Amino acid sequence: MKSAFDKIAEGLEEAVEIKEGRADPGTYRVHAPEKVDVKAIRTAQGLSQAGFAARYGLPKATIEEWEQNRRQPDTGSRLLLRVIEREPEAVARALGT
Repeated sequence: MKSAFDKIAEGLEEAVEIKEGRADPGTYRVHAPEKVDVKAIRTAQGLSQAGFAARYGLPKATIEEWEQNRRQPDTGSRLLLRVIEREPEAVARALGT
């Protein structure tokens, strides 16, 4: 069984290989965040719920439910929200908004 140190070292080596272009893109692993603070992402952009929904093609009711913890975003939505959080302009360009 690998120690925590060995797992971290292995992950760092993988990161270096990706950064240097030595890794096969087919081996990349995507890790979806467990939780996403939708309201924080939205307010950081200065958008209302309706504006955020319109900009990213999401139903306003879904934004409301996520922010009020009545529903949680599924894996694909969490990934999209993470990209929106980090690169909102790129997502908007990709969506043509």
